[in-house]
Amino acid sequence: MNTMTLWHISGWGFTALALAALLVGFSKTAVSGANTVSLAVFAAVLPARASTGVLLPVLIAGDVLAVLTYRRHAHWPTLWRLFPAVAAGVVAGTVFLLWADDGVVRTSIGAILLLMAGVTVWRRRTGTEDEPDAVTTRAGRMKARSYGVLGGFTTMVANAGGPVMSMYLLSAGFRKLGFLGTSAFFFLIVNLSKVPFSAGLGLIDGRSLLLDAALVVFVVPGALVGRWAVHKINQRLFEQLVIAATVVGGVQLLLR
Repeated sequence: MNTMTLWHISGWGFTALALAALLVGFSKTAVSGANTVSLAVFAAVLPARASTGVLLPVLIAGDVLAVLTYRRHAHWPTLWRLFPAVAAGVVAGTVFLLWADDGVVRTSIGAILLLMAGVTVWRRRTGTEDEPDAVTTRAGRMKARSYGVLGGFTTMVANAGGPVMSMYLLSAGFRKLGFLGTSAFFFLIVNLSKVPFSAGLGLIDGRSLLLDAALVVFVVPGALVGRWAVHKINQRLFEQLVIAATVVGGVQLLLR
């Protein structure tokens, strides 16, 4: 069965989706949050609501590759603090999707991303970043819960949790490899947990999985390029790229 005919996708449209899948792989192993561009491309080529169901398995493929690459660098105390709050955010996002239209979803998430980027830049300039182990303090636990709920909410409604968690990990003082290792496990677990919710909402079905089968192969070379590139990027540039990707993603969502 021809997936392009099934989805009424032109040759140029499929090429755009393939490049977006390539960017997913790159973002998972190099600059987390950059896949907000992929989110916009998928929503432009496919029906906006259906695009989230197609994109999710592509993201999971990238998560698997990222875990295989950075599994030794994950900070598990942070992950255990985040997961309960993220679960609450995913549930809230599912309820939100039952009544919110695309415009409300895009505006809400775009505003959240820009707010998180602004807070992170402000904390960096005032020298108030934490260290990763600070998650065990009371203030650290509160911050983890706040970002966790926002991350779960945004990842459920638009697969846009990457920038939120990127801002949290930067504000928590994570260095490059610890950042990538922690986010890799985080998103693999969270994205897998979203599959039943997305299937229940009708966002994942046979048609979406058929298109995913054609797109996942493009994730691999993107991940390999990202793995090579991350060692060429110093810590300061890495942080600047993550923040820039978050701002671009937020603006894209507000302007679409």
